[in-house]
Amino acid sequence: MYQQHIELDHYIKQRNFSQLSASLKTYEPAEVGALLAKLDDQDALTVFKNLPDDRAAAVFKYLSHQRQLAVVDDLSVTEQRLASLLNALSPDDRTAFFSALPEALVESYLAILDPKERKNAIHLLSYPADTVGRLVTTDYLALRSDWTVEQALRHIRRFGKDSETINVIYIVDRDWRLLDDLRLREVLLASPEASIASLMDNHFIALSATEDREKAVRIFRDYDRAALPVVDDDGVLVGIVTSDDMLDVAEEEATEDMQLLGGLEALDSPYMNTPLSVLMKKRSRWLVVLFIGEMFTATAMGFFEAELAQAVVLGLFLPLIISSGGNSGSQAASLIIRALAVGDVRLRDWWRVMHREIISGLFLGSLLGLLGFLRVVVWANVFGIYGEHWLPLGITVALTLIGVVTWGTLAGSMLPFILKRFGADPAVSSAPFVATLVDVTGLVIYFSIAAVVLSGTLL
Repeated sequence: MYQQHIELDHYIKQRNFSQLSASLKTYEPAEVGALLAKLDDQDALTVFKNLPDDRAAAVFKYLSHQRQLAVVDDLSVTEQRLASLLNALSPDDRTAFFSALPEALVESYLAILDPKERKNAIHLLSYPADTVGRLVTTDYLALRSDWTVEQALRHIRRFGKDSETINVIYIVDRDWRLLDDLRLREVLLASPEASIASLMDNHFIALSATEDREKAVRIFRDYDRAALPVVDDDGVLVGIVTSDDMLDVAEEEATEDMQLLGGLEALDSPYMNTPLSVLMKKRSRWLVVLFIGEMFTATAMGFFEAELAQAVVLGLFLPLIISSGGNSGSQAASLIIRALAVGDVRLRDWWRVMHREIISGLFLGSLLGLLGFLRVVVWANVFGIYGEHWLPLGITVALTLIGVVTWGTLAGSMLPFILKRFGADPAVSSAPFVATLVDVTGLVIYFSIAAVVLSGTLL
């Protein structure tokens, strides 16, 4: 890759655009996109403008959104070249590009498309942003059930080169309602005189154009398909969605979940392309919410000020107890959020999850409680600290850890279910949010147990 960059740089400096264009023909579109990412804007535009229209369209999808905008803006001075590029883009790539633009700009670009491509683009843009319809490409092969295999093969030879994939071919009726799908090999190996209808089994998997993209990712994974047909509410074939688009969706969803789990709003663009003002805004909102939540921790400590004044030693164990509860809650939340995301756990499984997490919480709390108790015992007998009432103090710490860890585990596992039940993203119950919730309740548990166990001794 480095040698390729040097070679391109040499051609650009020499203004040898004919050699540059010839050299780029040997590279895959993804490789050209990666090379352009390493060049400054002006050099990248120079390289892009020397690509043939079909190659330029193939490379365009691999450019960052900012560079795509720069390319389109530069080509706007020659509207014919811009029109050629936009018309040559595959429908799904064009929809993805338009989806990130202001509406007024989309209207101006739609106006320069060919009538057929304009109608297609408007139709795909009519679907909601996070639905399968926005990922559809209309470059596919469709056959009629009343055709013979020989007719079908002639059709495939004529139009196959323009199809996104020909591994699977779709069978439609006169109204373009989807009837079935066939693998290409089934058609190739059949007798030329056989009818397409005789090859059909009327069993196929299709996505709805209004289906959520995240659900479509799970369907692709479950059925292990390279492409799936997409139909509207009447069963009419809208187009197909391919696995490369699903991989992009899966990456976007995983990135969003990771950002939410980190305690910030999901970014709309890659980190380096996000304006600093936007980045600070998205981070500050959650920090303010969490800060306000931690104020309740300070309020709770103030409520138990008398107990702290009587037994200052209780304050020594506050960080230990609070962090243990927060850590257990964050663990549980992360496990359940991911399980919900991949379909391993569903809403109806909440009772089973609660049962498992209560048992897990009791075990983990008992383990940490034992360690906490041993800490008090060892320090009291070896170093002579904690005074004469070290035993009830150790029991208080142990019981508190059992209670706080169990509560943290339960809260962390159930909160994602509650959010999902009300239509919110479970990842919003991020680790910092769960930790803040458990901090406040952990203090109440700690001092409540201390009030009972230490009554008559330290309190």
